[in-house]
Amino acid sequence: MLTLPILYLSHYIINNKAGYYHLLLDVTRNQAWEPWIVFLLQGIEDTARWTTAKIAAIRTLSGLAITHVKQAAPKIYSRELVDLIFDLPYCRIQNLVEKGIAGRQAASRYLKQLVEIGVLQERTVGREKLFIHPKLMHLLTRDDNTVTTYS
Repeated sequence: MLTLPILYLSHYIINNKAGYYHLLLDVTRNQAWEPWIVFLLQGIEDTARWTTAKIAAIRTLSGLAITHVKQAAPKIYSRELVDLIFDLPYCRIQNLVEKGIAGRQAASRYLKQLVEIGVLQERTVGREKLFIHPKLMHLLTRDDNTVTTYS
């Protein structure tokens, strides 16, 4: 789902800030490079594991979404539609139109049906309607990788 590899090492450093600064100061004062490098390598390993688990959770959620949309709304199901709501955790009618998934009226119906079956939530922001994917937003904005089924 990512166009580029990502490793959010800042998350590890922020969560281990005291150790990071202690080891960095030790590099400055005592040239103690090895403990600092080991700390960073541990951070890379932990972050890679966390990122891999996050990607697995998103893939699991995508599979659940595909199954749910196929069962609950078979007339609107397309892989392109489900992929779009995973590419964009919030989308607009125009996004479906631009991707060639549907014309404006059909796109509106599709998104509203995804709201009806519990995949998306509709929000009005100014004069615009946004369709938010709350389960995906949860995965993207929280540390945990808990995936819940669609109901």
